[in-house]
Parts: sequence; structure tokens; C-alpha cells
Amino acid sequence: MKTIGIISKPQQESIRQIVPALLEWLKQRQIAALCDKETANCVGPLCPALSREELAARADMLLVLGGDGTLLAVARAAGEREVPILPVNLGSLGFLTSVKLDELYAVLEEVQAGQHRISERIQLETEVQRGGKVAESNRALNDAVLSKATLARIIDLELAVDGRYVCSYRADGLIIASPTGSTAYSLSAGGPIVYPTLDAFLITPICPHSLTNRPLVIPDSMTLELAFQADDNRASLTLDGQVGVELQAGDRVVIRKAATRVKLVRPLRKTYFEILRNKLKWGER
Repeated sequence: MKTIGIISKPQQESIRQIVPALLEWLKQRQIAALCDKETANCVGPLCPALSREELAARADMLLVLGGDGTLLAVARAAGEREVPILPVNLGSLGFLTSVKLDELYAVLEEVQAGQHRISERIQLETEVQRGGKVAESNRALNDAVLSKATLARIIDLELAVDGRYVCSYRADGLIIASPTGSTAYSLSAGGPIVYPTLDAFLITPICPHSLTNRPLVIPDSMTLELAFQADDNRASLTLDGQVGVELQAGDRVVIRKAATRVKLVRPLRKTYFEILRNKLKWGER
């Protein structure tokens, strides 16, 4: 590990206290540090400022200081680079960013000694097809949500898998989630918790009009295709709760597994079930 890219949650006041000490720690171990523009704005000339895309291209590892939302944005910015990402929680829940701030240096020492784990997570690759062409293409680590653009309105959806009709949904929307995203919006909508390294997609309707429309888990080798019907022909596709795409009448949304994965650095002894217990109070009465 020769170069680390440091990425921070924008306008996080604690960055001014955290990053200078981190830079000194890295310097003592002859590890170069690069920062994204948000971090550089907090610490000044202590660290060269680059875009997140440039950091992913030049760093051996990305160190993310923030919450789950920051990590989701970084995972998309990293694109096809597959650079390992060490997420450190500075947010509230921090389900994906499970490393605590007081664990940071101990985990970095594990990484230096090669005693860490890498958890590889699938990404969703989404295409909006319009008039026989790809109008928009994006990736998501957690989920893709197709819903009515107008608030509090039901949308009619059709789902096909590998070109074959599956069913129709009349609901507030439909969530297509990765196993990583099973503990996000899908869980709130009644979907199952799925171990994050499984190769699967979760299909979870949001407040379906029919009680027979239950969550579904399918292999991620399948390709999903969504079509919608709306009286005013307006719907939206939301990726990781951060990127929105306005859909037009006749659009089709195609979702498949991305060719590359997100590699999350994990402490050697912290298990997924420990995170479930601590973050979600899983199994408590």
C-alpha cells in the first residue's frame, strides 16, 4: 500500500481534527496521501486535492470518512477501478461504514500487515432504454427504485426476467436491491435480510395493492426488465437514494449485475452478524 486516497463527507466539521493526524500517521509510514476536494477544503494545503474519480484511478486504497451515503457515492465514483475501500463511520447508523473512528489506526495496521478481509459486493447496472437506444446508464451498490414521480400515487409496473413475463405490480413502487442493499430501503419495505456476499437480486414491492405481491429473491445472473404505465406518463428511477432519472412514456428499465464489484475492507475479527446485532439490535427482545 503506497498511496491512500482520503474522501470525506462534505462539510463535516470533525474532518479538521481527524485528517491532519491521519496524514502525519501515514507520512511516518511513508504512505502517500491524496484527498478529494471536500477534504482538501477542510485541511488546506496539507493534502493534494483531486476528484473522486481521479483518486480511484491513482490510489491503492480509498479511505472514506463519513456515513453510508458517502460510501455509496464513492462506490459509484470508483467505477470499474475495483480499488479497495475502507469505510469509517462518521454518520448515525453506519451499517456499511462499520469501522468506528477509534478503530481506524488499528484497522490500518491490519491492512499494512495483510491481516484484513476484503468483502466483495455486487453492483446493479441500470439502463434506461428509450426508442431502442440507451438513454441513461448508471450503477448502484444498494438499490434501484422505480416509482411514480407524483407523490402518493400508485404506479402500474410489469416485470420480466430474462425476457419472460413474471408479473404485474400495482404499488407505490418497486425496489430492486443487491444483498448489500437488503438492509436499506428494501428492509423498510418488508424485504428479507440477505447475506451481503450472496449472488442474488431482491425484488421488493413498496406498499403493493395486492397482498399476494411478496418480496422475491432471484439469482443475479438474470436480467430484469421493467415497464411502467402511468396516467400522466411520469415515473422516476432512483439509484442508492442519491441519483434520480426522470422516465418518459415508453421507457424500459433494464437491470443486470455489473461486471465489476465493490471491494470493502473489513476488520479481521468483526463479523456481519455482529454488525446486525449492533446496528439493527437484531435478535433482541
